[in-house]
Amino acid sequence: MTPQSTFMIVAGIREGQAGALRTLLASMNKTVGQADPDNDLVPFRRFDRLHVARFVILEAKTADEIERYGLSAYPWRPSLAFLGDCDGEAKSFLAELASHAGTGLMKVFSFCDDFSAQSSNLLDWMLQHNITPRANYINWLGRTVIQVREEAMLHQSLTTHLHKIVDDVGREDVRSIRQRLLSHVELEKHAGRLRLTPQEPTPVGWRITNLLHKIGIPLILLLLSPLLFLAAPLLAWRLRTHERTDPEIIIRPEREHIRQLSVQEDRYMTNQFNVFGDVKPGLFRLLTLKFLLLLLDYSARHVYNRGYLTRVKTIHFARWVLMDENRRLFFASNYDGSLESYMDDFINKVAWGLNLVFSNGVGYPSTRWLIKGGAEHEQQFKYTLRRHQLPSEVWYKAYPDITAYELSRNSRIRHGVEKRQSSDAEIREWLSLI
Repeated sequence: MTPQSTFMIVAGIREGQAGALRTLLASMNKTVGQADPDNDLVPFRRFDRLHVARFVILEAKTADEIERYGLSAYPWRPSLAFLGDCDGEAKSFLAELASHAGTGLMKVFSFCDDFSAQSSNLLDWMLQHNITPRANYINWLGRTVIQVREEAMLHQSLTTHLHKIVDDVGREDVRSIRQRLLSHVELEKHAGRLRLTPQEPTPVGWRITNLLHKIGIPLILLLLSPLLFLAAPLLAWRLRTHERTDPEIIIRPEREHIRQLSVQEDRYMTNQFNVFGDVKPGLFRLLTLKFLLLLLDYSARHVYNRGYLTRVKTIHFARWVLMDENRRLFFASNYDGSLESYMDDFINKVAWGLNLVFSNGVGYPSTRWLIKGGAEHEQQFKYTLRRHQLPSEVWYKAYPDITAYELSRNSRIRHGVEKRQSSDAEIREWLSLI
């Protein structure tokens, strides 16, 4: 199995250069916000380990909300973020980027404060500015870009050939249909029109690290449980005090802001999403957020890594990143369907999960005991998301028209090719996928 990795290169933009940078980034697109895979600056299609990537200009458009807490807005320079998800180690992928798209990336990063094409080593500079997320979600750990593309071609080939077989032998002789489909696959593979690349061995280092993480986090929590139990009444009192006194911020997003966001949405089956805002002030809120992100990352890494995040099955990749000395939180995701359906999915299925993390952010609807309220206040919740949302200047997905459901279906079809079914009922179930 080849595990997936993330990268997120963040650097401040030189004073007065944000407009020129946006113009350069727009030259990478074939339509608003949607990357041309073969653009001259960063030809994304060339990198067959890259699932998704984007360039975002991080602006603190809601920074004044913290003033409701009696604090001055935190200073923030507009910054460029280049982030993505890839197969294998992030460091080796960034080295590949530096080697094959170095000239274009240097043009982009030349707008950043401390980058100089003459004096900066591109790879070292990217590694120095790389930020590791506090929590990260991968729809299906180990599913590579190559696997996705090969399984999509397998499905398309089988679908086309199935119609011809059914015309010849009918629908009832399922064993003959399966055998002829399997023969077709072998002929296509022999002709070089289909490939089903075997999985690579799981890296030993990753396997050991992952096992230590899987065992270590629960063990540490178990050792700390007596202290947490004793502190529980005080923590509960502090939580309810904050929840009762946090100011309500209910502001409808401006129409122009919504227009700028919606113009780049729903052009493919999958959409991108960015949210950037302040963490509620105080040590209690920060420690609560860090602890809950730790649990979220653990769950995503060891439990929800086979096609779903709790009850939501439409997310491909997502990350939660603390920034600016833990004063701000950035969230990015890649999801199927419209934003409205995406938000409704979470509201209806896992509103409590949203509340656990995002209730620690400024502007989020009031919660009770972290899990009640919040996203259950539908309109306030949707206002909050839109108000803190930022557009992607450039967004790329290696397989834009394939949904998370279709990825799972295609993998099940391949499994049926490589592992023969024993009963007619199992054969019919496999054929129903094609």
